[in-house]
Amino acid sequence: MARILLHTLVFAPDGVSTAYLMTDLARQLSSSGHTVTVLTTTPHYNLAPGALERQPMRRVWPGLLYRSDVEGIPVFHVVMPRKGAKVSARIADYVRFHTIALLATWRVGRYDIVFAPSPPLSIGVVAWLQARLRGAKAVYNVQEIFPDFLVSQGLIRSSRLIAFLRRMERFVYRRCDAIVTISPWFTRTIAARGALNGRLFTVPNSVDAALYRPMARDTAFSREHGLNDRFVILYGGNIGLSQDWTSVLHAAEHVRDLPIVFVIVGGGAAEEMLRAEVTRRALDNVRLLGYQPRERMPEINASSDLGTIPMKTGGTTDTFPSKIYTIMACARPVLVSADDDSELKWLVETAACGRVVPPDDPAAYLTAVRRAFAEREALRPEGERGRAYVEKSYSKEAVGKSYDELLRSLAGH
Repeated sequence: MARILLHTLVFAPDGVSTAYLMTDLARQLSSSGHTVTVLTTTPHYNLAPGALERQPMRRVWPGLLYRSDVEGIPVFHVVMPRKGAKVSARIADYVRFHTIALLATWRVGRYDIVFAPSPPLSIGVVAWLQARLRGAKAVYNVQEIFPDFLVSQGLIRSSRLIAFLRRMERFVYRRCDAIVTISPWFTRTIAARGALNGRLFTVPNSVDAALYRPMARDTAFSREHGLNDRFVILYGGNIGLSQDWTSVLHAAEHVRDLPIVFVIVGGGAAEEMLRAEVTRRALDNVRLLGYQPRERMPEINASSDLGTIPMKTGGTTDTFPSKIYTIMACARPVLVSADDDSELKWLVETAACGRVVPPDDPAAYLTAVRRAFAEREALRPEGERGRAYVEKSYSKEAVGKSYDELLRSLAGH
């Protein structure tokens, strides 16, 4: 059995997809017999009502570090301000997080392995330092490829900053004891950037197929929002800068004559912009409902006829939206905007669970929406194929077993 320090930017009680993934992983590793400690931040994406009451935090270092527990797993939280849209502010927050996290290295106890998922890229450097300070091994988990994601989304343009991040990327790939990607596509890219043979592994993200499950279309949520007589296209997740909201708004404008409604659940850096555009265009067929508790998402997915993940160009080559697994697990067909030669496109086409259009192509997205509506009576088999596919390949038990075996081998057990 290994003593594992899970060093992650987000974790419960934060209510964002990566936090859910890491919390599930911590539980799986703990149930496999490993001793798990978590070093993370205070909630700064979304805090669901009652979350702090269920997972109260107590002070360790006032104003700097707090502690909570998840089913016996100790969780240390570095104080972090709420996430903003400015890259400069995020960089400052990351520097503060990393500094306090390094100081907390001696507070969290002994460990054999530091497991650190991106973002940010710099957490890989910190994990390497933490490992060297305590004679442990460092594992960098690539959830998004940096700096590619920042560059492709236009978030950074400085050639000097990009060059600096490229050097940091090479350092992480060459110095960490293991690099674990969530996608064979990511593995292929990183193999060409300096990750050493024998240190590069692929383990996909997982989905809780017991929580995310098929349900009847008529739900309390659908009745509450008057959705039972509509064709509902649902987006649930971060309303960020990498999503192609232009195509969604274009489609909404051009299907006013049909009983189609776009339901958007979540929040994020692009939320204010999206709300403003919906108001400006008077789109009463677009509803922004804010964050919802994770426990209610299976019901919300069930209230839809089609799940959608609209991504901008480059958005599916540098990152992978794991929310696709939850849509598929709920047996709902999907409409995605995805780059050619991306895992998202490959997954949807391989599972035959929906339709794929090019990113940043409003006309193609609109055509796909109209076609899905016209074929609405035949959509159920697509959703059922998606459910069967994730049960086979992406259950949290199967993924947890893969991580268990990998971490045992690294720890020499």
